[in-house]
Amino acid sequence: MRFDIVTLFPELFAPLLTSGITRRAFESGQVDVRLANPRDFAEGNYRRVDDRPFGGGPGMVMMAEPLTQCLKSIQTQRNDAVPVVLFSPVGQPLNHAMVERWADSQGAVLICGRYEGLDQRFIDESVTEQISLGDFVLSGGEIAAMALLDAVARLQPGVLNSADSHQQDSFNPSLDGLLDCPHYTRPENWSGRAVPDVLLSGHHVNIERWRREQRLAITARLRPELIARARLDGRLTPADEAFLAGPA
Repeated sequence: MRFDIVTLFPELFAPLLTSGITRRAFESGQVDVRLANPRDFAEGNYRRVDDRPFGGGPGMVMMAEPLTQCLKSIQTQRNDAVPVVLFSPVGQPLNHAMVERWADSQGAVLICGRYEGLDQRFIDESVTEQISLGDFVLSGGEIAAMALLDAVARLQPGVLNSADSHQQDSFNPSLDGLLDCPHYTRPENWSGRAVPDVLLSGHHVNIERWRREQRLAITARLRPELIARARLDGRLTPADEAFLAGPA
């Protein structure tokens, strides 16, 4: 798959593409990332890409023409019809299901806005999808683009050390969309806190039941809407429901 990133700050992506375990996906080309700067398509000596908003107000607005020319250049190189994604507060919140969809796609063109935003005419003409990281505002779309790239990269075959590692992630359908359970490692006792006895028992059935109950308890406490969704989807067993109901 190929992701083309439209950004005024392409240098921000270097650490993501060369660090950590997900670099395997980028170095191998499983996730091909290419960077394009709309300033390279701006006119004039100053290569201006923004201007004051009509109607007044604070900040600057990214101009439609440099963005359009940058996008056209990318689309000519790609010669395929992939989505054009803008990271924006009005977009759909990014979630696991969306990440899985992108991880099994041909990629996209990702637009990283800056300043007060983009000229709406460019959005209306060229953007096919908008994505948000949550109900807050960032200085630009680059962090959101990196979040999507990282999430997609770790789902590619061979990227993680264990092929099924991501199957144990929070929100994964293999965990019925629940949050993951706590994890422990050596030493067995640290700062007066001991590892739960069940994890040292070697009894795999009991360990898996403990982990399931921990996932249920944590999700019910912190994200009860995920419990409701799992229940609606028929993912909770009678044993799960009995645990959630508490002592008889």
